[in-house]
Amino acid sequence: MKNNVLISLTSIQWQDNEKSETELLTKANFTSKNGWDIISYEDTSATGFEGSVTTIKVDNSKNASITREGTANSVLSLEMGRKHFCQYGTPYGNLQIGVYTHAIENTLAENGRLYLKYTLDLNSSYLSDNEIIMTVQQQN
Repeated sequence: MKNNVLISLTSIQWQDNEKSETELLTKANFTSKNGWDIISYEDTSATGFEGSVTTIKVDNSKNASITREGTANSVLSLEMGRKHFCQYGTPYGNLQIGVYTHAIENTLAENGRLYLKYTLDLNSSYLSDNEIIMTVQQQN
């Protein structure tokens, strides 16, 4: 069952002691299936991935994935305390990046909030620290 929701998504990236922040307010589909909460939304120019659809899947607070399909294709696998190597699509080609997860706080069922914190590296060289803060509100 899919529910139309309104999401507020704040993406924070720290790179070389410089903080960049992107905010997105958009309609999304939210569903729960087999223990996973799944949120899917169309990217806009605000995210830099216009023409793509992003799907975030998260279980209780141990695993998550961020999949982007369309003009840019990527899959980031997040698992508490583990590093995963993932394919990340850019307009300039695909990169293999390392993803180390620091925090997954999924309270979507209780209060409509998701928090993810992870570090990205490229060829084992530090790239950025990232946070995603999402709130979900039911649409009437």
